[in-house]
Amino acid sequence: MSRIAYVNGAYRPLSEAGVSVQDRGFQFADAAYEVWGMRGGRVLDGAGHVARLRRTLSEMRIAWSMSDAALRVVLHETARRNRMRDGYIYLQISRGVAPRDHVFPAKTTPTMVVTAKPLNTSTLDARARAGVAVVTQPDIRWARCDLKTVGLLPNVLARQAAKEQGAFEAWFVDSDGYVTEGTASNAWIVDAQGRLRTRELSNRILHGVTRAALIEIARERQIPVVEQAFTLEEAKTAREAFITSASNSAVPVISIDGVRIGDGKPSPTALRLRDAYFGA
Repeated sequence: MSRIAYVNGAYRPLSEAGVSVQDRGFQFADAAYEVWGMRGGRVLDGAGHVARLRRTLSEMRIAWSMSDAALRVVLHETARRNRMRDGYIYLQISRGVAPRDHVFPAKTTPTMVVTAKPLNTSTLDARARAGVAVVTQPDIRWARCDLKTVGLLPNVLARQAAKEQGAFEAWFVDSDGYVTEGTASNAWIVDAQGRLRTRELSNRILHGVTRAALIEIARERQIPVVEQAFTLEEAKTAREAFITSASNSAVPVISIDGVRIGDGKPSPTALRLRDAYFGA
């Protein structure tokens, strides 16, 4: 079946969908994006992702007027037209089309694109049950990582480096030796005191919606959570480690830079949180 994309009010076959070469998202990475996970036909953390999208657009000063209700219709309709029940929905909004100039155009209409990508949940679940390897890379990103923009070149380079080293994900490490986050995930450990630790919210990390949901689930289960940065050394000597993202909830990390984490088995804490998140 041909995949379908939504582009500025119209649903088109993915092979025929496109935007102008003068779109500022293409020329300047002047665009925001958001990703919603979907399981069993249910959009996960819908309101949280919409709120983050609106915050990013506001900080970027992109005027976008679609209502939350209309957006929900587009997201569900895109998933329906792609016959998708498990996977993720990707949305991108740029400042729009204008002659190339660094300053904002005086008047333009934002460009909106939505696509849906089915995922094999059996493959995702098997990966989580087995655990993944992580390598580290210096954090060379800009100072507004809290904004979910399409300017992801450092993330792309780091993720490619991870793949070339046989790892699933790369964790960024700042100049002081602290882990910030992954290229497409938030980073967590279970420290020597048995506490869940993930870096505190700031401009240095993306404010993960799945991260927030799992913190709430953990606290409901009386699992101690500390929002506090941890060093690479603390990560390598942690009891457990894992990553979180919208596309696959919580996934245990069993090695970092080739160093086995804990007993080398997938984090039981991550798997419990994952099951609770998906309602297993």
